[in-house]
Amino acid sequence: MGGPVICKSGRIITKLPIFVGYDSREDVAFEVCRHSLLKHATIPVDVIPIKQADIRRSGVYYREKDSTESTEFSFTRFLTPYLAGFEGWAMFVDCDFLYTADIRELAELIDDRYAILCVQHDYTPKTATKMDGVVQTTYPRKNWSSMVLYNCSHPKNKILTPSVVNAQSGAFLHRFMWLDDKDIGSIPFTWNFLVGHNEMPRGSQALPKAIHYTSGGPWFEAWQNCEYAREWIQERDEYKKTHMIQKVIQSELFNQLDRRLSERESKLEERVAELENRLKEASALQRLLIFALQDRVVLPAPTNSNGILSAICNGNGNAIANGNGKDTSTLIGDDLMCLEEKMASMKMLLSKDRITSV
Repeated sequence: MGGPVICKSGRIITKLPIFVGYDSREDVAFEVCRHSLLKHATIPVDVIPIKQADIRRSGVYYREKDSTESTEFSFTRFLTPYLAGFEGWAMFVDCDFLYTADIRELAELIDDRYAILCVQHDYTPKTATKMDGVVQTTYPRKNWSSMVLYNCSHPKNKILTPSVVNAQSGAFLHRFMWLDDKDIGSIPFTWNFLVGHNEMPRGSQALPKAIHYTSGGPWFEAWQNCEYAREWIQERDEYKKTHMIQKVIQSELFNQLDRRLSERESKLEERVAELENRLKEASALQRLLIFALQDRVVLPAPTNSNGILSAICNGNGNAIANGNGKDTSTLIGDDLMCLEEKMASMKMLLSKDRITSV
């Protein structure tokens, strides 16, 4: 991946958002278009499908279907500046494109003097229907809107809010009638090469940089033998192979993660059982210490009429001592201290075990 793009106007672009018109009938066309874009790109790009179903659910698009609409993105395409937050430059392209060149070359043509840049075709369809039998319509500036670089922050493009895109006519939108002619910049036709209409220069062995199957591509039965069908099929097969490899890798990663989690869970269970056993041992030790203390101290120390602890004395008024010469009150204190020390030691050991297991 290369560095940022320095555009014709001097602007530096670090990432180019590319919004692709998505049609549920042409999912494979979208995937192949996306694959070809990413394969050749040496600049960071975000390839974002514009799915009509999604933006209807979000309330952004609520336009009723028009009889002239041939795809699900016939009008949603004009939401590109809005979806880009009216900031910087963004690109829109139909899903029936195949890229054979680095999108960096196109980004270098960006010029801040213009509101949009596009291939300015002089195109009249040769057939009455296209794709899978939909009606082919003819109008001025046809196919100009099929691939557009939008200067999203241009003041005139800020008119393209959802309310306008949902309400305005097809003519207003597809002919860029919110702009003056001087606001529309031109780029070479090789970036929107119309299959069946455009021709590469005589003797040229180079492929168009962006092949547009505007009448229909090899994913439709009726167009499987169209010009540049072989290039699209090769790209599709490469996409499928790459996609399959990615799924295998993803599956293996999930399996490894699952195995590691199972191993850690098993070890954790073993550690918990070990700690529980140690707690039982500690409890048993505590009971033994209490029994030992009870054996050494037969009677509790007596108290006087005021409830104050007093030593047990002999007839001479001296405290009774044990065989070691210590009185019973001292003995109780020593045994309690010993018990406390043993319990503190046991708590410290259990605490260390918990920290180690974490």
